[in-house]
Amino acid sequence: MLRILDARTGEPVSAAPARRGLTRIEAYAAGLDLTALRVLLTADVLVRALELGGTPVWTILTAPRRHAELRQAATTLAVRPFEDGRDLASGLGEAQVIHVVGADTEGIPGEGPLLAVAPAVWTGAGPAVADRPGGSPDGPRPLDLPALLDDPTALRLALLSVPRNTTARLDADRLGEAARSLARWRQAVAGWARQPSRPVPDAVRARLRAAWEDDLDLPGVLDVLRDVGSAPGLPDGARFETYVYADRLLALDLARDLGSLA
Repeated sequence: MLRILDARTGEPVSAAPARRGLTRIEAYAAGLDLTALRVLLTADVLVRALELGGTPVWTILTAPRRHAELRQAATTLAVRPFEDGRDLASGLGEAQVIHVVGADTEGIPGEGPLLAVAPAVWTGAGPAVADRPGGSPDGPRPLDLPALLDDPTALRLALLSVPRNTTARLDADRLGEAARSLARWRQAVAGWARQPSRPVPDAVRARLRAAWEDDLDLPGVLDVLRDVGSAPGLPDGARFETYVYADRLLALDLARDLGSLA
């Protein structure tokens, strides 16, 4: 059972409703920045985890400004589409709401658990930082989100690699490392796919679910994949099925290169 840490109480709570019905995930983004993208990504992973457990989910985005740009950035990051309003669950038996928020929880409705997300910040220079208008070198330069979203899956992996309650400090080196990891995994998955399929080992499936059901421990999920990739004696077909199964949660397009090997 998926459990999350409720920022209201500091206690773990079940993310699945105790009675039948929809769970509404409401993501709150204060602006168009890396922290907002991390909030949207966390909401997306929560949706995927609940759906894997059989819980019907619908999601909405609450943002005071730049709403359309946030939705477009979310689409680029492979975040599931947000619904258009609160009334869609009318008559459908909504059972629970979970709010996914940044550090500032002021103004969040007083019902339903809060899933808090630590900030994400860009710590380096380079193409992800835009030039200031007029070429002035003084003061911090604004983040160039279009440049960051040039490789959205690498950005997604870089953010998923940091525990949700820890500030994610990104720079060009971290994005490059994420891109190289994706390239290796995709090549490996394409190679494993050429072997007979084997089921995900029960012990591996249990480790994966134990990780993401423990307050969405995504770094733990990634650790399991690394172990599976190097485990001696594991059939390649089982490695393939494990990565494809985990990618239902991670959405890293790990099977993208299938059929590309000669």
